[in-house]
Parts: sequence; structure tokens; C-alpha cells
Amino acid sequence: MDAIEVEGLKRRYAAETRGGRRAGAGGGEGGFEAVRDVSFSVREGEIFALLGTNGAGKTSTVEVLEGLARPSAGSVRVLGFDPFGERAFVRPRTGVMLQEGGFPSELTVMETATMWAGVSSEARPPREALQMVGLGGRTDVRVKQLSGGERRRLDLALALIGRPEVLFLDEPTTGMDPEGRRDTAELVRELRAEGTTVLLTTHYLEEAEQLADRLAIMQAGRIVAAGTPEQVVAARPSRITFRLPAGVPPERLPLSVPAAADGQAVTVKTQDLQGALTELLLWARESGVTLEGLQARSASLEEAFLEIAQAGNQPGRENERAMTGVRA
Repeated sequence: MDAIEVEGLKRRYAAETRGGRRAGAGGGEGGFEAVRDVSFSVREGEIFALLGTNGAGKTSTVEVLEGLARPSAGSVRVLGFDPFGERAFVRPRTGVMLQEGGFPSELTVMETATMWAGVSSEARPPREALQMVGLGGRTDVRVKQLSGGERRRLDLALALIGRPEVLFLDEPTTGMDPEGRRDTAELVRELRAEGTTVLLTTHYLEEAEQLADRLAIMQAGRIVAAGTPEQVVAARPSRITFRLPAGVPPERLPLSVPAAADGQAVTVKTQDLQGALTELLLWARESGVTLEGLQARSASLEEAFLEIAQAGNQPGRENERAMTGVRA
């Protein structure tokens, strides 16, 4: 069953006219269309990552899912309800971690958590929520004295305090040190194991690759790639790099291996990593050639992401790989 369903979502921001009036709200003309006909679904108990460069439309999409804004067109369902029009049925069952919390700086960590628990349905004990994110020893510290990473931990604690069925995490580990990012990733996995559905945005692509069951990459308001991390990465070539010894020109390499050379430095991009590497090693042995600094690796999500971003910035290619209907 799907916990989140998005069909043909569009979100347009109004433009200011000369007369001071606003134009372009809803589905009308004018203004800026930040989200353009986006469709995807998130299954119950799944971690789904929504990725994209700044301005791709991620936050604009997530705000609609969180019930903070009405879509200009299309439909959105969270746990079977419209998160904006039926907010009373959705909000008690969801947790939201915004990019910035904006909590009163003079309150202590415990006072902040206690205040939040007081307005949450079936709230966890505040101390339990704080211990979950590693703030159990910082309860008497004022919010203004927390580091940036500790504030993000507090944001996460408050998102969890209502025992959410669906958890929205917008850049959850920004500002955290490596230990904080590791602990947060482990906590997210534990929540998934307990049945929580998680939708997150992040600029840490390694984090998304390790955490997400499925993901979608947005470019200019559209989804341009989607699937499991393995499926998205598999469409990109693997890479073999090495240096040829002096006196061995790149032209001696097997013609069947698609190599590009910069002097003696050689890069091979291939969809058949094992086959290309085997052929190279057999050629090197038969030719008595040492491939210095030999490295072979599959493509990464970061490489796929950068390739998509660069393609989207080229004129005429914005919608070349557009996909609407992510159901993988």
C-alpha cells in the first residue's frame, strides 16, 4: 500500500504585477512554475529520497506533501487524505523536520521538547525523544547555546515526538558532523524497521545511496530519473583508469575498449566493467605492459546526479529524460 501518492502535481508561485496585485496563483498564467507535472508514490515502510540541485523543486514539492501549501494542479494524498484540505486527519500522523526549526532561543532543550510534546497527539516522553537523537545529556542547555548540528538533532527529536507514521526530513543532516550523520542514518533505518515511512531530501548523495529504497531526481521542476539507487546508477557507465608506461602509446590498446587518453593517462568508460577489465588485463599480460595506478569502479549516484544536472543545464535538453509516473 502507498503512504504517499502524487499525481500530476504542479506548483506555481504568484508574480507581482505593476498595480501591486498578485498574479499567477493556483493554475493561472504568469508567475513561476516550480513544480511541473510531477507524479510518484512512496510505499508504506519505505525510505524515499527526493534529490535535485538548488531550485529543482524539491522543497516546493515537499511543502505540498506536508500540507503547508495547496497544489496549483494535480492531486496529493498522504495516508489516503489531502494533506492541505484534510489537515486534521493527516497532521497528527506525520512528523516534519524543516530545514530550519526556529525555536525560542532562551528555552532549554528539555523545555522545547516538553512544549512540543504538549501540542502533539500521543507524544513520546520528551526525554525519550531527546535520547533517540543523542541529546539526552544536553537537556538543560539553552537552544541558543547548541551547535548547528545539535539544533538539527533537536529538530529531528521534535519531528519524532508524535510517533509519526510518515516522516518528512528536509535536509536532515545539514550542519552535522560525520558522527551525527552516521547516527541519524542509523536512526532512520530503525524507524523504517518499525514501519515508519520516510521521505527525505538531501544534498549528501552518498547518504541517499545508502539509505533510500527508491529515489527520484528532480531537474527544473520535473522528475528526470527514478528507481532504486542501483537502477539509477546502472544507466551510467563504469570507469577504469590507469597510466601506460612511457613508450607505450594509447593507440596500442585493444580497439574494442572505448578508451580516452590524456598523454599516458587513460580512462575507459564502459557498461561492461568485467568484460572490459578482463580484456585489458589479458592484453597487458600478453604485451608485457604494466597498467600503473589501475583502478576500476562502478558508477556512483553522485556521478549519475552530476550528469543529469549538467544535461539539464544544456539548452534544449531540459525535458529529454522527463519521467512522470514513478511506480518502481
